[in-house]
Amino acid sequence: MVAEYDFDLAVVGSGGAAMAAAITARQSGKTVVLIERAVLGGTCVNVGCIPSKTLLAAAGKRHAALNNPFPGAPTSAGTTDLQSLVTQKDELIEHLRGAKYADVAAAYGFEIRAGEASFIDDETVAVDGVPLSARSFVIATGAGTALPEMAGLDEVEHLTSTSAMEQTSLPESLIVIGGGYVGLEQAQLFANLGSKVTIIGRIVPAAEPEIASVLRASFIDAGTTVVEEHAVSVSAVNGGVTVGTSSGVVLTAEKLLIATGRTARTDGLNLDAAGVATDERGFITVDDRQRTSNPRVFAAGDVTGGPQYVYVAAAAGKAAAHNALQDLPENAPTQVDYTGLPAVIFTHPQLATAGLTEAEAIAGGYQCECRVLGFEDLPRALVNHDTNGAIKMVADAGTGRILGLSAAGDGVGEIMLAATYAIRAGMTTRQITDTWAPYLTVSESLRLVAGLFHNEMPTSCCA
Repeated sequence: MVAEYDFDLAVVGSGGAAMAAAITARQSGKTVVLIERAVLGGTCVNVGCIPSKTLLAAAGKRHAALNNPFPGAPTSAGTTDLQSLVTQKDELIEHLRGAKYADVAAAYGFEIRAGEASFIDDETVAVDGVPLSARSFVIATGAGTALPEMAGLDEVEHLTSTSAMEQTSLPESLIVIGGGYVGLEQAQLFANLGSKVTIIGRIVPAAEPEIASVLRASFIDAGTTVVEEHAVSVSAVNGGVTVGTSSGVVLTAEKLLIATGRTARTDGLNLDAAGVATDERGFITVDDRQRTSNPRVFAAGDVTGGPQYVYVAAAAGKAAAHNALQDLPENAPTQVDYTGLPAVIFTHPQLATAGLTEAEAIAGGYQCECRVLGFEDLPRALVNHDTNGAIKMVADAGTGRILGLSAAGDGVGEIMLAATYAIRAGMTTRQITDTWAPYLTVSESLRLVAGLFHNEMPTSCCA
């Protein structure tokens, strides 16, 4: 006897991974429901990529006006109206939440059900207490801010990246704990709008050291204080906050922002009832097919502790749905291929990567060679009067095949698609050197740094 279920696939969450899973299932003709307890759209559109990058863009315009390298074309910038910027940001979010989520769900024909999902057993959830059964499940509930264990933190008012972007008045001074991409983007956002900012923590600790140093110097040159130590204690003082570091340094500011990592958002799911295991950090454990310890339940996106990018979440959500619907003859097991994975930190200068760093290549057993090109040798940077940048290429020593690329500089995020293509296609440094590159573009840096492997001087046309 074939069991009957309310839906073929129930997806908990409504962000990038959830939407990709639902769309994939509907394209296969399956019945789908999305269950969302909060606001439609997940992290990216509501509190992550979209709001942070639009506010960064606004702050960047002000910073560029104040730091114009062309005195013959004067610019100026006035006082920041943070309330206006936040309103503009919220309007964009509202538009995209409808256009990219609600309208898409309607077009594909799946229901979005509001309510809190909690597993009753391995094939049933309760949505606000009402049972709902499904043949398979995908958990895509995302992640939230992880707060470190730090003396005094529970007694001090602090911001996270979410609450920081809801502020309507600019703090005179701000301490940001955390030197990863969230901390750096938030730090520069407020610094460029006019706050005095201090960063506590190592600057992009996993990045290539030659590339991280460019970003570190840029922050310092722009007036941001950088203290690359561990914050160990916080306390309230005179309407502000004081932070102590491991070496005894004491710093004070009006506001404190915590950006030290992410934690899985699984509260209320009652995973034990479904037999779904988590790791020591609380993230749901999955195999290479996105399957959890319960073969009927899959998980995708930030809740699994993988790379925290919306495009990774979408790829994992698609794979999870394919594998959950494996009764379809065309559905061979699907896995996410992370080869050449790109990433961008949207500061100025940007820091962008694709594929492996030198340390990762060595750890992976490669004998590798590396070359670094400073942007004083990049024609685009010269004509822009902004040579603050560098690019590093990692290649297999035996074959010349490109393993990874890292860069810091204005617009370097735009070259990472080409870098990903090159890595996934197995291109060599010789092939990149001999391939056309448009003159006076940042992408030309790919050809120039590849040429350094073949003793070619970093010259290009007339510069």
